[in-house]
Amino acid sequence: MASKLPAQFHRIWTASAVSSIGDGIYFAALPLLALTMTHNTVLLGTLEACAMLPWLCFGMLGGALVDRLDRRRTMVAADLCRFLLLALVTALVTAGAADLYLLFAAAFLLGIGQVFFDTASTALLPELLDRDLDTLQRANARLQGTQQAFGGFVGPPTGSLLFGLGRAVPIFGDALSFLVSSLTIWTLPKSAPKPAQPRGSLLREAREGAAYLFGNRLLVGLALRPALGNFAFMGANAVLVLFVKQTLHLGTSAYGIYLTAGAVGALGGSFVAAWLAARLGTGGTLTLTAMVEGVALLGIGLSPNAWIAGIGEIALGMGIGTTMGVGPAVRQAIVPDHLMGRVAATARLIALCAGPAGAVFGGWLAHVAGLRAPFILGAGILMSMTVVAARLTSNKRIEAALAEAAERREREAADALAASGQAADAPAASGQAADVLAMA
Repeated sequence: MASKLPAQFHRIWTASAVSSIGDGIYFAALPLLALTMTHNTVLLGTLEACAMLPWLCFGMLGGALVDRLDRRRTMVAADLCRFLLLALVTALVTAGAADLYLLFAAAFLLGIGQVFFDTASTALLPELLDRDLDTLQRANARLQGTQQAFGGFVGPPTGSLLFGLGRAVPIFGDALSFLVSSLTIWTLPKSAPKPAQPRGSLLREAREGAAYLFGNRLLVGLALRPALGNFAFMGANAVLVLFVKQTLHLGTSAYGIYLTAGAVGALGGSFVAAWLAARLGTGGTLTLTAMVEGVALLGIGLSPNAWIAGIGEIALGMGIGTTMGVGPAVRQAIVPDHLMGRVAATARLIALCAGPAGAVFGGWLAHVAGLRAPFILGAGILMSMTVVAARLTSNKRIEAALAEAAERREREAADALAASGQAADAPAASGQAADVLAMA
């Protein structure tokens, strides 16, 4: 029988739910706000890229800082900063002082907050769940399902509705979600003090995390797979609002509803993730989802109407939801705790580095070849992920890595026990020496 998830996880789960609602509101409202300022597809793609750039600029250094800092406090500080930023943006939009360049800056600064929050939360979860793969997969699947249920179902339609009430209203709603999330995370118990580690420069420590990842082919595969996917996804997402409005002929309210189609699939994928992993293995599941995502994006790009495109979005979401439920748990189970922040940040950097390029390229490709082109090209890229998954993230490779990590933890526990025993014997030995001296 599977063990129950601890109470601390449920607080993270609650914070994730609240934050996901705000993210869904922001996801729907930001393109609509940008469309009031420009219809240039390259500029819309650049806006998508701005949210990804912080990972390129600060991702690895952020991971090194997370390994030094208290992870709970890092998550709280990141959410509070994002709340203050969006409160300022709300005020500027309300005053009519906002322009597209303000949105670029806001997306970039929000991305910096995401670097620290996501890296810290990724490193904190295995600490709470003792690095058990099955438990981590259930927890990640539950978080993924919650993010899709609230961020996909509740958030986008709410964002479109609030945008109709006022351009600044959905931005302020997202700001409030960050405030509530930070207060929820603050209620988590304080983490145990970290063992003292020799400190060097942040850059050197960041390189240590990168060296660990690149020295492990499984970790490289787990990062490379979403890198290819993000290039394809961001290329399509950069022009999605125009594709839905001009090609599928949907209005603003219908656009928000359309965005929920992917959430429907992702929610379903999060429910079946652990079931598929138990039957096909994690590696087999990752190979299957790579195939599903490629076929689904091709179907969206070739769809003659919104109904067919919606079915494609559901299938695409199911593949992504399943992947996010089972894939990250492998890294969380095998990476040592003192390296978790750095390795997670490096993996995220690899996964996201193609995103800004994909967004700008997708905007350009749509400009020269039409709005369907980014979806069709992206489908071909996603198909290639099947080969990556089959070779680098196979069941055999994952099982070997889990066994090696278990042996390492056993050695570390034995070494710690021996060290504590030697420390306990030291006072006794000193007392015996004193008795000998006294007798002399």
